Amino acid sequence: MNDEQRNTAPLYEMLELYREKGNTSYHVPGHKNGRAYSDAYSAGFLSEVMRSDVTEITGTDDLHHPEGVIKEAQELAADCFGAEESFFMVGGSTAGNLALILTVCSEPGTTLILQRNVHKSVIHGLMLGGVKAVFLEPLLDSDSGIAVAPAVESVKAALAAHPDAAGVLITMPNYYGMGTDLAPLAEACHSCGVPLLVDEAHGAHYGLHPALPAGALLCGADGVVQSTHKMLPALTMGAMLHIQGPRIDRALLRQRLAMVQSSSPSYPVMASLDLARRLVHSQGPEAFTAGLAAVDTLRRGLAELPRYGLLQPAPPLQHSGGGRAASAIAITPPGEAAYVTQDPFKAVIYDATGVLDGFELQRRLEAWGCVPEMSDERHVVLAFSLGSREEDATRLLDALREIDTEIESELTGSTISAVSSLAFDQSSTVEELISNKKSDKVNISTWNNYKNNIISAPIPFSLKPVAAAEKESIPLKDSVGRIAAEMVTPYPPGIPLVYPGEMITSGICSRLTALSRVGAKFQAAADPSLGSIVVYNIRKGGEV
Repeated sequence: MNDEQRNTAPLYEMLELYREKGNTSYHVPGHKNGRAYSDAYSAGFLSEVMRSDVTEITGTDDLHHPEGVIKEAQELAADCFGAEESFFMVGGSTAGNLALILTVCSEPGTTLILQRNVHKSVIHGLMLGGVKAVFLEPLLDSDSGIAVAPAVESVKAALAAHPDAAGVLITMPNYYGMGTDLAPLAEACHSCGVPLLVDEAHGAHYGLHPALPAGALLCGADGVVQSTHKMLPALTMGAMLHIQGPRIDRALLRQRLAMVQSSSPSYPVMASLDLARRLVHSQGPEAFTAGLAAVDTLRRGLAELPRYGLLQPAPPLQHSGGGRAASAIAITPPGEAAYVTQDPFKAVIYDATGVLDGFELQRRLEAWGCVPEMSDERHVVLAFSLGSREEDATRLLDALREIDTEIESELTGSTISAVSSLAFDQSSTVEELISNKKSDKVNISTWNNYKNNIISAPIPFSLKPVAAAEKESIPLKDSVGRIAAEMVTPYPPGIPLVYPGEMITSGICSRLTALSRVGAKFQAAADPSLGSIVVYNIRKGGEV
């Protein structure tokens, strides 16, 4: 497409024309172009949004059968992001994950190979489709304790062991911006004639600037889901699904998308997708200049603050062998990274002295007006974007300096206790604390519970609810060895630590206990405090 086309936003421009015409609405929605909110208190915000909140009338097109401006906007998106065909979604990446799984696994009992540390929407897709899941254990980065993606050897071994598998699903990048090279995974899938599906929710901006990692489409993925609202400037719930190649039934995919999305999609959300695409399509790499400059300011500032570490890939080691064997333990040796790319816009920091855990560091940052994306037991994730500016980095650095001063003062006055498991000497300097800090790493992010079996047996999922007579609530401390009858999902990031039918290991029990103790938020658990957990009765079992 030429520059003139790239500078257009047909869907958004249609809404602008609609507003200018001033037509009288005799159709839904009921707010009637925002006039229902005539009071001064609400008119300012709502009238601007709702004047563009239209429905499928003459000239506005139809997301589920696009022939006009939506069709044109999606074609421009495909050109921008390097897809053969792109679909707008108003239900976030969740809708895309569900639609892809229900398309590739078109019948109950179909086998899908995927990593265990997936978003809850993927688990829900397995349940909706009645899928048999073959879980792969992701590589665990030894320096950070964070799980990334499975090794290519694991994918190849799983495909060989399950030739009936309909495809492979990978999450890349993870919530922390960590990733590996997807090209070998795509090659392994294609050699077996199956598609590679990628949940690229946090990588909608990938491949749009030389400083950013390559996107999944460029690496050969067949179906890619992106949350355009996360790292590009679309409204919340705005997402895209990109397709290329012959391995995905596109007619069936359209049907599945219509099944999992509203028949009355939000036009403001769709228009924001159009505008986000136009911004990066027309400006090219320059769109990211200011945001990358802000990140650079942060990096240089952190280099002068020894208390804080910054997550980044370790240099790869040279090996004489041909790679990790499929039967090896899926944890990288010290000094070798389980990932090779880091999203520069995901600044993942931690207290290198071990005095503050990630949750406490987040609380202190919020007290200074700096609100992070999320935290875990060790890290705080700070999400920058093309909308970030240098003053954002400066304010964050000022807050980190103040927190450093606060901690030193509290340590001197013996008013602080270590909120992490790392012991420290109150008379030590920051540099000494870092040097003496324990080197043992814990498993920070979710991975599977198969005791280093790289590939699980096929696990059947279904929508069958757990009957009341088959389950009971017991203290979490007594749950080791029991089979979970509920899903327990720390949010964010929304990766289930336990799904119904999964055995609760001592490691998972300890992790849930630790997360509960430091105030993590959970979804789906009957007891949000996690003092108890719902499990199958000892003599009961059943399908997941």
